[in-house]
Amino acid sequence: MQKKKIAVADDHCLVREVMANYLAVHMAADVVQAGSVEELEALIEAEGPFDIILLDLIMPGMNPGLEALSRILERNQHKPVMLFSGNAPPSVIHEALDRGISGYVEKSQSARSLINAINFVLAGEIYLPMSFRMNSVRPALADEKGLTPKEIDVLRCLTNGLMNKEIAQNLGVSEVTIKMHVRSICAKLNVKNRTQAAMLGSQFILV
Repeated sequence: MQKKKIAVADDHCLVREVMANYLAVHMAADVVQAGSVEELEALIEAEGPFDIILLDLIMPGMNPGLEALSRILERNQHKPVMLFSGNAPPSVIHEALDRGISGYVEKSQSARSLINAINFVLAGEIYLPMSFRMNSVRPALADEKGLTPKEIDVLRCLTNGLMNKEIAQNLGVSEVTIKMHVRSICAKLNVKNRTQAAMLGSQFILV
């Protein structure tokens, strides 16, 4: 099997080297490093597109705005680019998603979750951490449908395909309580079952 080509771009040398070395070992990948957008663009020009690029949101060359991101996506032939940052405003990530990124990773996440996120994106999906998704519920879900914060949490889990037992474990409540929440959600959304609720909920929740 051919090794995946990964580029890690971050202006903090220690962060960049630790990430690159970890991915090279645990993903058996060919990993290169860049300390700026300019260096990254030179690497793409020299080595061709990468299977995935991990790009620090705040680094030399990323300003103004996210125009550099669009340029990188184009030069990498629109293969996956994931942003990572310590604290990115949701509005910025939403704009980056609109521009075509394949995911966002918070620097507070574990190394193992980073690998899971990369594999998820390489499988053709969009990755967003749960903490980000929890802050990205559109107000219409509560304002128009009358769902409580707890019901929104349950619906979020439904959109991620979790069963009642798993939702109960995640939210620290009983399975009976989850069943009651699901019934209430279905009634408020005017749908017949949890599957329809999840489909409707996906229109309001970033998954």
